[in-house]
Amino acid sequence: MRRQMTPPGGAEDTAAPLPAAEPARGGSMRTEFAFELPRGYVDGAGQVHRTGVMRLATARDELVPLRDDRVRENPAYLSVVLLGRVVERIGAVTDVHAGVIEDLFASDLAFLQDFYRRINAEGHTRAQVTCPSCGTDIAVDLSGGGRLGES
Repeated sequence: MRRQMTPPGGAEDTAAPLPAAEPARGGSMRTEFAFELPRGYVDGAGQVHRTGVMRLATARDELVPLRDDRVRENPAYLSVVLLGRVVERIGAVTDVHAGVIEDLFASDLAFLQDFYRRINAEGHTRAQVTCPSCGTDIAVDLSGGGRLGES
């Protein structure tokens, strides 16, 4: 299967992704989505990596972790193994596996779990939120660009 990725626009990719179900130019379906972690992955050298790419999950991605002994012993580990399979990169880290996912901050793990659900089940990376100041409902793109509290 050939994967298509939005070309990075520099260190911080802020381009709004197309919905997963919407065909990209040339009739191909978009299968990879850029994201920006709320806190970032800190590697062994202390470097912080915030931007990354997650691909759509295949049936195999969802089935293989069920045979993993770590998941059999602790079903909560399923999301760690699954994310280790579908996250293509985090910053300069391209060898993303369950061990990398385990080292994420809890807020980043929760973000990736929600991002996974949005692109695989709902087909998009948008969320409906309400402005705490004025009460206006707005749609935001969770794939990155803005920081919490920014407009």
